[in-house]
Amino acid sequence: MQANGYRTLTSRPGHHTTMIQLLSQTVGLDKPTVIVLDALRKQRNIADYTGDNVPASTISECIGQAESLLDRVRDWLKYNRPELID
Repeated sequence: MQANGYRTLTSRPGHHTTMIQLLSQTVGLDKPTVIVLDALRKQRNIADYTGDNVPASTISECIGQAESLLDRVRDWLKYNRPELID
């Protein structure tokens, strides 16, 4: 979304949700993965406000999903916006 010049309003609630939900339309991410990413976002949000510990398994899942998403976005950029890649 941002690679195409669009931005969410970070001053308004829900901008992270919007970015995640648009991944299927922006980089072609499958819906089950979008659901997982949104669930991880919700869990992080709860932990931020409650101070609860996040289980190690959730942290591992989050890191794996982030690495996978990074690879996906890099591939998308190489094909669609190569001028944005070093």
